[in-house]
Amino acid sequence: MQRSHLKRKEVLRLNELLTHNLRTVKCYLMKEDFQRLWDYKAPWRIGSFFQEWLDRALSTRIEPMRNLARTLERHAEQIFNWFEAKGEISAGAVEGMNLKVKLTTRRSYGFRDPNTLKYALYHNLGNLPEPPSTHKF
Repeated sequence: MQRSHLKRKEVLRLNELLTHNLRTVKCYLMKEDFQRLWDYKAPWRIGSFFQEWLDRALSTRIEPMRNLARTLERHAEQIFNWFEAKGEISAGAVEGMNLKVKLTTRRSYGFRDPNTLKYALYHNLGNLPEPPSTHKF
């Protein structure tokens, strides 16, 4: 949670924790610092901030923070693409696709072969017509 969203009592408690030199406090401060990335308006300034933050995270002796930095470094191009698009790309299409996959998977619990699930996904995501039923009711 960001400091700006904390209640007065929580801010006082946080300030007390920050006086101690704890690894969790260091992680919290680095997380808060990384949040500033999303406030940048000029894409050309993001690269230097991003690289400085990665260097600091990689230089810590906190392994989860180093793992995060390596993951962010691998996905840097996609992160920068978000800024190039200025957040105009909606994730609605991807979420819709994920929902279709989830529903198809839920309906396919009786399938014994993973290939059958794959074919069902191709069928549903490709919006193919239902085959005629061999059973008459």
